[in-house]
Amino acid sequence: MFSEKKIDEILNTKSVNRRLHWTTVVSEKGLLAVIGALTMLAAAIEVHALWEKKEILLGDLFLLFIYAEIVGMIGAFYASSRIPVTLPIIIAITALCRVMIAQGKNIEDTTLLAASGAILLLAGAAYIMSLKDKLSLEKIQSRKKTTVGKNSK
Repeated sequence: MFSEKKIDEILNTKSVNRRLHWTTVVSEKGLLAVIGALTMLAAAIEVHALWEKKEILLGDLFLLFIYAEIVGMIGAFYASSRIPVTLPIIIAITALCRVMIAQGKNIEDTTLLAASGAILLLAGAAYIMSLKDKLSLEKIQSRKKTTVGKNSK
């Protein structure tokens, strides 16, 4: 049977995390591939619908831009194995703009104020996150310089 040491080794959190990490990576990449494929399908359906009705409205262009941003976000993940937080924020801003434009002059004042406030809040969050990303990149470069300096001595 199993010894107590072997059971502790099997249940060791670090060991379990190491053995299960691949499932997270594969699942994440697989789901993002599905999202990317479905986004491209949705964009193709939208372009076909625009072709059929022979009319392109500003809201339609915003929707295509949202699709492009989603594809870009997935591409950024595959290129760097991380999704910059600012991309989903930009997508949310674009979606709110699309809703406001789609409602046109029929939009209620409170809805307009709420959407505008949400856009302002999201824009502020995107700015703060871009500063954080810049700071993180500077820290990484600083660490590399420190490591290179230590290795050359």
